[in-house]
Amino acid sequence: MSELNSVEKTTDAAPQKSWLVIGGGVMGLKIARDLQQRGQNVTIAEAAPTFGGLTSAWTLGQTAWDRFYHVTLLSDSKLRELLDELDLEKEIDWVETKTGFYAGGKLLSMSNTAEFLRFPPLSMIERLRLGGTIFLASKIKNWRRMEKLSVEKWLRRWSGNGAFEKVWLPLLKAKLGEAYKQTSAAFIWAHTARMYKARRSGAKKEMFGYVPGGYARILESWTDMLAQRGVRLLAGHPVQSIRKTQSDDGILEVDFGDGRVEKFDNVVSTIASPLIARSCDELTDVEKKQLEEIRYLGVVCASMLLEKPISPYYVTNITDTWVPLTAVIEMSTIVNSETQLGGKHLVYLPKYLPDDHDGLNESDQDYKEKCLSTLEKMYDHFSRDNVIDFKVARAKYVAALSTIDYSTRLPPIVTSVPGFYALNSAHILEGNLNVNETITLGETKLEELVWPDFLNRTLLASAADHGNHHAIDGKDLAVSST
Repeated sequence: MSELNSVEKTTDAAPQKSWLVIGGGVMGLKIARDLQQRGQNVTIAEAAPTFGGLTSAWTLGQTAWDRFYHVTLLSDSKLRELLDELDLEKEIDWVETKTGFYAGGKLLSMSNTAEFLRFPPLSMIERLRLGGTIFLASKIKNWRRMEKLSVEKWLRRWSGNGAFEKVWLPLLKAKLGEAYKQTSAAFIWAHTARMYKARRSGAKKEMFGYVPGGYARILESWTDMLAQRGVRLLAGHPVQSIRKTQSDDGILEVDFGDGRVEKFDNVVSTIASPLIARSCDELTDVEKKQLEEIRYLGVVCASMLLEKPISPYYVTNITDTWVPLTAVIEMSTIVNSETQLGGKHLVYLPKYLPDDHDGLNESDQDYKEKCLSTLEKMYDHFSRDNVIDFKVARAKYVAALSTIDYSTRLPPIVTSVPGFYALNSAHILEGNLNVNETITLGETKLEELVWPDFLNRTLLASAADHGNHHAIDGKDLAVSST
């Protein structure tokens, strides 16, 4: 009973310890905020010169906007809670969106049920089976069962070979390349579930939103809030290595390079799994192997600022296999052109590729020419003379690939090195990668795994310091996440 009381007391008033959060993207910022709220001394280190990771911004022409495309859904409850804390949620501009398809050399609308039922590439039976598959995926709750099946096998079974060959296969190859063959059906389940949440009940309209100023404004407010609350923010601080001190006193030594070495009680790394494996040599061989074997999708993504819009569709999905793009994303169908983009129009041209694909190293100029020549073929009215600015962003580690039985091979968040935690977006299992899922994961896993482990280690250390030599059963030290 005395041990239980000690645990409860420690949970209510945890001792203040030093924490380093590696990675200044959404996950890192969220964990830093939650640790600070628990009374901890928090430092967050980001390798890049600015915070934000995949949500960071840059300038096109005279316009500052996101380097990669992001929107907020009505159902993004955790993201909206954060925006409310930053006093930004009330400013979200909600917009009804339209969806297009480029198929058979034609731009087609598929923004409502009537258009879906007239979709030319498919017969009526194929359309009905395709619609039934999407509806079925939206109702499935057992994602683990979906994870055991290949996405191709599941889609062929429910949509039929016709709809699969004409629609699903081109879309899968555009998004995943040949990696679709190793991808589980959980991939389609996660994407379908998220898009269904974007629709209002009753009206069934896709409603997307954005904060005026984009993620540049969100990140500025977020980092300002953290700094005001005492979180130490270190940009331009790539971590070279993490190791236990020679005295083996439970302290972790972090080398930032250039002679910058600091000590912390705890470290949470939110960077890509293969990078985590390389950063801590004291992880076990099994842990390193698990981290290194996680496959990622990377992306090359062009941001193009135009005098005139291309289409009325937020996203144009592409099934013509000659097109070397995953999709065309017309952000200015959502973001107010006059008030946010200086009267111009913003289009993203992404191409997702496996993390080891040579295409991720294609030069900016070659990718630009590929994009512009493709758009000239796709749209008769498109002219490169309307392009005001064109920039290319790339990221090698964007989203972990949802392969067969993916969850059974995930590396542990609580590692074998005491005080070192590996928590990143690769642990998203019940959704696809987006800001809301990342925030939710950071909050949940900190509460369920990281914080209880920290409290248990603290209690054990405290007992040792006070000469408590009584045998303590591990079950007595288990800290409830509540």
